Amino acid sequence: MSSVRVAVIGARGRMGRFACELLDGSTEFELVAQLGREHDLRSVLPECGAALALDLTVAGQGAAHARLALSSGLRIVVGTSGVSRAEADELDTLARSHGLGGIVVPNFSLGMVWLNRAAEALAHAFPSVVLIERHHERKRDAPSASARDTAERLGQRRGGMPVPIQSVRSPGLYAHQEVLFGAPGETLTLSHDMLGPEAFGPGLLAALRFAARADGVPFGLEAALPPT
Repeated sequence: MSSVRVAVIGARGRMGRFACELLDGSTEFELVAQLGREHDLRSVLPECGAALALDLTVAGQGAAHARLALSSGLRIVVGTSGVSRAEADELDTLARSHGLGGIVVPNFSLGMVWLNRAAEALAHAFPSVVLIERHHERKRDAPSASARDTAERLGQRRGGMPVPIQSVRSPGLYAHQEVLFGAPGETLTLSHDMLGPEAFGPGLLAALRFAARADGVPFGLEAALPPT
């Protein structure tokens, strides 16, 4: 089986560099383009020879880059913060109109998938729930896309009730999230800690495999994983 040709958008950033190294060591994928701010994506994407684009840029740019990639005939994996479910639905419609697919992933960590599943199972068990997310001082968006995703999931399970999020940015942190359930006289806390980008590797590869054959663009890494 031939490898899938991938272009990384945002290849100069921390996640972009990690993804490029990961792809260089893979036999399933071939890294054919490392794109940064200096590239005009509208002209480069159709000519770079990639079948799939992986967007790892900054918050707020993922949806626009995904639209460009799909319109250029490339499948898409969006790992950039700030893509809403409504925007993912628009990308799904656009992808299907071109006979393409992809996936929008707020967090590539498999541990976050399990945290969300556990939190959703507990959504009605306690009268109070709050999220606390802590990241390094260089992370621009607050709350994080992962925390917003968890809050939306829990809010839906709790009849549309908003779930508050507390954000912390400080040197020495990497990526940490807690879901704190409370009731009179007791609390229950679900926590997930990432210490480095290596935790993203398995989920990132799973998302790329899924996008290479997907019809449409779902939201969330769960779509790329076996059902439980």
